[in-house]
Amino acid sequence: MRYLCTPTQMRAIDRRVIESFGISGFTLMERAGAAVARAAAAMLGTPAEKRIVVCCGKGNNGGDGFVAARHLKKQNANVRCLLFADRVAVSGDAARHLAAMEQIGVSAESIPQNVVLPSIEADLVVDALLGTGLNGPPRGAVATAIHAINTCAAPVLSVDTPSGLTSDTGFPNPAERAGWTCVKADRTVTIALIKTDLAVYPGKAWCGKVDVADIGFPPEAVAAEKLWMTLPEATDMKALLPMRGPVFHKGDCGRAAVVAGSVGMTGAATLTALAAMRSGIGMTLVCLPASLADIMAVKLTEVMIRPLPETSSRTLSLAALEDIAGLHTWADALAIGPGLSRHPETAALIRHVTTHATLPIVLDADGLNAFAGHPDLWATCQAPIAITPHEGELSRLMDLSISEIASDRVSAARRAAKRFNVVVALKGAGTVVASPTGETSINPTGNAGMATAGSGDVLTGIITAFSAGGLKMWDAVRLGVYLHGLSGDIAAARLGMRSLIAGDLIDVLPQAFMQLETA
Repeated sequence: MRYLCTPTQMRAIDRRVIESFGISGFTLMERAGAAVARAAAAMLGTPAEKRIVVCCGKGNNGGDGFVAARHLKKQNANVRCLLFADRVAVSGDAARHLAAMEQIGVSAESIPQNVVLPSIEADLVVDALLGTGLNGPPRGAVATAIHAINTCAAPVLSVDTPSGLTSDTGFPNPAERAGWTCVKADRTVTIALIKTDLAVYPGKAWCGKVDVADIGFPPEAVAAEKLWMTLPEATDMKALLPMRGPVFHKGDCGRAAVVAGSVGMTGAATLTALAAMRSGIGMTLVCLPASLADIMAVKLTEVMIRPLPETSSRTLSLAALEDIAGLHTWADALAIGPGLSRHPETAALIRHVTTHATLPIVLDADGLNAFAGHPDLWATCQAPIAITPHEGELSRLMDLSISEIASDRVSAARRAAKRFNVVVALKGAGTVVASPTGETSINPTGNAGMATAGSGDVLTGIITAFSAGGLKMWDAVRLGVYLHGLSGDIAAARLGMRSLIAGDLIDVLPQAFMQLETA
């Protein structure tokens, strides 16, 4: 598991390392620049005789670039350093490394403001213009440099973060994201810790492959910051997989009840139930309007079906309350919401069941819509609850616009988790999982092919299976989101993203489990 940090947290750790652990900024810069040079050499195969243009700013990011240029020059690369600032503006450790670079024969060519920069001709461009300390969009010579980098044909290696990508939300500037001035990197060497921007879309799309440079931060210096955001790795998720004992029977593997479906929406119930079964659950029961039971019996073989009282619109009615309450003596977890409809009586049923349940609940789709306009009811819930909204559903729950949520998905998920006392999986590219206590995880798996009807129902089934199998809700959601995305990646590799449908995710779940088990 890797920790993610915000720019503010990174600056605090930097200060602590220098002031409390006695490692100088000059030394840290040397280590960072050397790591960049190693990454550059790896991209080129061998640096010797290769044309490398290092674009530097006046700050510490530029200082890392000066160090990288010096190391690459020592490997017989043809290095050109472009300084997009007045030379006198370079100070401190960066100035010392600039002098060291020039001592071995690499001159810094200072590029004046408003100059028309000719196209960059190189085998590799190193972007060391701006770090995480940028306020506002890049301007002047640096903006010119970013444009030149983005229009050159050479691969681009960014130092710490692509220049211009500086906010905690993945946007260079949320207010002006339509007109980004940001380097599009092929690879990024981030220093010491992965920055939030590099893990959260849309910023993640600008950084290319991310390598983390270990520059010798003492673990105590990092631990003191109490970082709360993580990027899970396969080995972390493997450790969470529920174990099956050699003498287990189906009841030992967990029982899930799926309260789902309405007229025209039996597919949602089907996908949820099948995903739960494919995720290792011992038994699954689907509870749905009575008139739809025969349809479900045709769709499902391994899943049990319980017909329940329905409204005249063929949705679950309040008369189903007693039957659903009785599930507490049988089930280990409940999935509520997929395809249930927004019928007022069905919504009232959902709210009553959720606020009175003691079993773990995974709430999705119409299960979430039932709570829109009823924010005070969350405080009355007793059971461990996970909610899996997309941005539209979360906007209805929190009375925020979709654009407000999209501009800072991490903060939105964390606020919802704390406000409603639930585990939140804010679905989307880089699904954000947040706990009521503030822990946050950014999921690294998945792809755009999963933007298809029913994908969320599959996720609900997977999480419910893990919860019924005994995992705590925080772990069930993180593991479920990871495996859901991994299934999407496997399916996309086989079928292509364009043709992927939700059922494909279920079909490849066995392969996803086997891949994770061997991680």
